[in-house]
Amino acid sequence: MLNFPSSTRIYVASEPVDIRKGFDALAGWVEKNGLDVYSGHVFVFLSKRMTHLKAITWSRGGFVILFKRLERGRFHFPVRAPDARTVTIDATELAMMLDGIEIQKVRRSKAWSPSARGLDISG
Repeated sequence: MLNFPSSTRIYVASEPVDIRKGFDALAGWVEKNGLDVYSGHVFVFLSKRMTHLKAITWSRGGFVILFKRLERGRFHFPVRAPDARTVTIDATELAMMLDGIEIQKVRRSKAWSPSARGLDISG
């Protein structure tokens, strides 16, 4: 459903917000917390009851908003530091979050990354 480049950061507000807030109020929250609302990154907000989610992003001259209400179950905050205002997640974690999956309970295998040793680049 959602497809973001890997360079896109996804920030989740660490405290619930009044989900009735619109573009301007949510953009104000982003800027008040030292982030650039026009960066193209995605900013996610959860309601107090954890049944509603709003996300905003800037795209080619205007804001885009995603709004989802779970009919059953609740959204779950990702793991966060006690004093953090936001938590950064990736697009896969956002997709799981939108499906109501508790990200903390999902185990990922260790990601492979190339190392300088063992690579034959001589052709």
